[in-house]
Amino acid sequence: MARLRAGSFLRLTTPVRLFAHRFPFLLLVAATLVLMVIGRLETSFAERLRANVTDFAAPIVDLISRPVVASRALLGEISDLATLREENQSLRATVASLQQSKLTAERLASENESLRALLNLVPDAPVHFVAARTIADSGNAFVRSVLIDAGRHEGVKRGDPVINGEGVVGRIAQLGNRASRVLLITDWNSRIPVLVESSREKAILAGDNTRHPRLRYLPSTAAVAQGDRIVTSGHGGVFPPGLPIGTVGSVGEDGIRIQPFVTWNRLEFVRIVNYGLKGALPDLLGDSQTKEILRK
Repeated sequence: MARLRAGSFLRLTTPVRLFAHRFPFLLLVAATLVLMVIGRLETSFAERLRANVTDFAAPIVDLISRPVVASRALLGEISDLATLREENQSLRATVASLQQSKLTAERLASENESLRALLNLVPDAPVHFVAARTIADSGNAFVRSVLIDAGRHEGVKRGDPVINGEGVVGRIAQLGNRASRVLLITDWNSRIPVLVESSREKAILAGDNTRHPRLRYLPSTAAVAQGDRIVTSGHGGVFPPGLPIGTVGSVGEDGIRIQPFVTWNRLEFVRIVNYGLKGALPDLLGDSQTKEILRK
């Protein structure tokens, strides 16, 4: 009798099982519709159901994700160790190079002192400087100058060179008790004796109210290439020799243009330096004065 009842039950459920095997997609769609209807009709029930499912699934997801997170952290540490090893090797090479440079600098300093003593060379005068902030920029189509908050009361003198951490900015053109005006090297009235550092050729850096002053009165036989450094020559009695000005930016029909080291749109702090030089360079140099300076 039990076998008969079991067989009858299997025969009764066969159509249902066949329907489930043949039409699973329809069952899923029907289940989705039922859940949507329940969610519309019983919001609180749907919320409780989602909350229960979330509570049940959260520990499982956390358990599964832990090995992934740990593996990712381990891979990150391995990558960081490799990067640190490469940086360590690079720093070791840099330290070795700096040690060699230090030894070379000490040897050259010692030789320099010996040669100075041998030649009885007159030592450079002590340098005094005053730091100041730019408080106004009067740059326009005709003037390239800035106003700084230092003047006679701080020991500033007319004609003093003005520099910053990048290179030569200009010189003091107008002087007040508490403020001064700096004539920039790009101003039309600026004329500075300079050298091409590589070839030691003399020239005059002439501003023309653009960001790229020109080299003038350079000998026709001079070899100048793009990228050559330009420094002050020390002639004229205002700037000492060797102050960095810029590099040759272009050589063409428009002349030799210089790319100054100073970033003009970020000019905030400057130093007014007194090098103890007695000479003074006029505001405007004529051709005869310029040629005389270059001959010296």
